[in-house]
Amino acid sequence: MDVRTLCLGVLSLGDASGYEIKKRLEDVFSHFYDASFGSIYPALSRLQTEGLVQCEHEQQAKRPDKKVYSLTTDGRLALVRELNGQPGRDRVRSEFLVAMCFADLLPAAHVAQLIDRRIDEHQRSVTDLAERERRGTPAHRFVSGYGRALYEAAAKYLEENRYLVESEALLAQVDNDRAGAAD
Repeated sequence: MDVRTLCLGVLSLGDASGYEIKKRLEDVFSHFYDASFGSIYPALSRLQTEGLVQCEHEQQAKRPDKKVYSLTTDGRLALVRELNGQPGRDRVRSEFLVAMCFADLLPAAHVAQLIDRRIDEHQRSVTDLAERERRGTPAHRFVSGYGRALYEAAAKYLEENRYLVESEALLAQVDNDRAGAAD
């Protein structure tokens, strides 16, 4: 799913400025989709050119006019068409997992620290999503619950399997210490 579709989806909930769209994306989608202003505004411009959204300029006191976007009928139809398609597979992009692939090159204490931090991050996300699960529409509660379950499972996995990379880092450290002593 692309940013254009996300913008259409947010606008299906009501008219919004680019800033408000970003805020709504941060609230509902923040744990599984990242959209920057640098991608939202070009998407809105293309959607407007294609006649899928319209833009009204709203005057503000002592500020530049605010552009408020609304979904057109064609935009709603385009959103429904897109949502009726088969979603692509979930993608995981994780600098943490890249670091764990090379745990044998890192000091064992650093590997343990990285894992501890990641567990803490996941637990904070669980708390945040549990709070979101208590409010919002049934669909938003569903999405928050799904995200909470993923973070709970990830934290549990890290706790139960950290020994795999920590032991690898320790063994590499011992091997390096032996090699240094032999020199």
